[in-house]
Amino acid sequence: MLLPDVNSIADIEKIASKVLKALSSPYSLESHEAFVSGSMGITLFPDDGTDRKVLLRNADSAMYKAKEHGRNCFQFYTSAMHEHAKARSRLEGALYKALINKELSINYQPIVDGQGKLKGAEALLRWYSPQLGHVSPATFVPVSEELGLIVAIGEWVLYQACAQAKSWREKENADFFITVNVSSTQFKRQDIASLVAKVLRDTDLPAHCLTLEITETVLADNTHHTLHQLMALREMGVELAIDDFGTGYSSLSYLKRFPLTKLKIDREFVRDIPDDPEDCALVSAIISMAANLNLKVIAEGVETQAQFEYLQSLECDLTQGYWHSKPLNVEAMNRLLQTRRTMLGEAQS
Repeated sequence: MLLPDVNSIADIEKIASKVLKALSSPYSLESHEAFVSGSMGITLFPDDGTDRKVLLRNADSAMYKAKEHGRNCFQFYTSAMHEHAKARSRLEGALYKALINKELSINYQPIVDGQGKLKGAEALLRWYSPQLGHVSPATFVPVSEELGLIVAIGEWVLYQACAQAKSWREKENADFFITVNVSSTQFKRQDIASLVAKVLRDTDLPAHCLTLEITETVLADNTHHTLHQLMALREMGVELAIDDFGTGYSSLSYLKRFPLTKLKIDREFVRDIPDDPEDCALVSAIISMAANLNLKVIAEGVETQAQFEYLQSLECDLTQGYWHSKPLNVEAMNRLLQTRRTMLGEAQS
């Protein structure tokens, strides 16, 4: 088999698995069921070779490896490639069990205003697997999107975050808001507006206390279905923020076309301020433009006092980053809120 235009190892694995499954289906021969299985060797051009004979020899060698491993399976020619495939398979298997086994958790990173007051937090998904240890969201979130698991996981995160925000809001006696990331897969596979409405009813969280962070991938889809959902969310009072603003090629058009209320300046532009004149100019321009469009700005990746003070001078609405706090679990966040309440009480007395 020749597979042109394959973009990833995961795509190859899917095709190989489908072929092996098809081969293992029973055949009807003269009223009898017959079964066969296949062993498959996989080699990649040009990684493993550029000559036709070399590639065929590589695939043949990999096929015999598959036979040695019990048949009815596939093997990649290079050991590194095969280890990658096996690691991916282990990750997928563990991810299917993560939600059921309650291995997922949420950390919260504080978001503060220009005066340094804690106004909200971003919900950040974390996964500790007994088999794999701590797995980075950058690794498992794309896989969960490919497998469709992000729909169930995303719904769980939304419920947990909104319920927690409701609790903190009651303790703080203020409009504490929570920010939750929503992927393009969720918008495509479910009615996000209906889900959010249900979660807000169930948790009794006011709609304006929830901000949904969406990426340019969601906006680039630009379908009537997506726009309808975004409009429905805004009509119920939910805030909408575009994540990593400034890194995409058509961000400016999104600000006009979609009902956004916030934008997040990507940490790439915050990292070198106030020392880099170009980044300073970009950040200043973004904040000024957002103010003219009645959009609030959240600058992420704030790690130094100099960065925070510079953003203060530009009247940036909100900031988050290690300068304020690393992402915290619920217990640590409770302690932070208690400390701030105590300090506020002492200041008022």
